[in-house]
Amino acid sequence: MFSKEESRILRQEFWTSYGKSFPRKWILYDTKIKGFSFKFYFDTKKAFVALDLEDDLENRIKYWEKLQSLESILRDDYIPDVIYEEEFYLDNGKEISRIYLPLEQKVSIHNKNTWQEVMVFFNNNMSRFEAFFQEYRDILEA
Repeated sequence: MFSKEESRILRQEFWTSYGKSFPRKWILYDTKIKGFSFKFYFDTKKAFVALDLEDDLENRIKYWEKLQSLESILRDDYIPDVIYEEEFYLDNGKEISRIYLPLEQKVSIHNKNTWQEVMVFFNNNMSRFEAFFQEYRDILEA
């Protein structure tokens, strides 16, 4: 079991190591679309990359419908196993819409032996998410 401080240090060490191993400027929150962001997630039980829609319901519905119309392209050309969840609840109870890809292997940010696998997973799959976004940005922004 790790103390909060030990856990914080390990998390910081992972993200620093990831940035050095895969130096790149990711889009993440800089999509220029309100409430539309990409996220990396890694904790003591799982890792995933996600595209989150967190704006008001009207805006979420607008973008969700566009993303649904592009679902077969996203699956066929970029990320075959992506999961669409129109109603996803964050730990704080907030409802968002999320498209994500989990890493199926058991991993933990507290286990340095799983870090390399997670880093490669993040790099490969976020690159695909971003390529999809760049290619279809005009449709999403319209």
